[in-house]
Amino acid sequence: MTSLAGNDGAMRNVLLNATVIAVVGHSDKPERTSYQIAQFLKSVGYIVYPVNPNVREIDGQPSYPSLNEVPQPVDIVNVFRRSEYLSEIVDEAITINAKTVWAQLGVSNQQAEQKALKAGLNIVMDACIKVEYLRLGIG
Repeated sequence: MTSLAGNDGAMRNVLLNATVIAVVGHSDKPERTSYQIAQFLKSVGYIVYPVNPNVREIDGQPSYPSLNEVPQPVDIVNVFRRSEYLSEIVDEAITINAKTVWAQLGVSNQQAEQKALKAGLNIVMDACIKVEYLRLGIG
């Protein structure tokens, strides 16, 4: 697998072939970016699972305390947590056999990237999944 930075073809492939996205750090507050991006992802047809141990449910949907508890195989782990948490999130993504870790704008960690690549995951860092989806003309 690969770091998808600057690789539009690979990024497009990941977005076109994904069905299930787990949003780590999904807020229950509509004014927060993670909430808005998750709503966008749902609106374009992805199955979205909130992952946030501090929130019980979001808009009537259960929020899961960890990736391990998401009830379906995950294609993309979309990360809205600070960079220092990315490495442990990559560990969880590896454990659940996720295909791609997508860290939002401002989130990057070289050690986490190397770990993901070594485990065969695709990784995108410091990029907004909604911006890239729209820029690549998907849907």
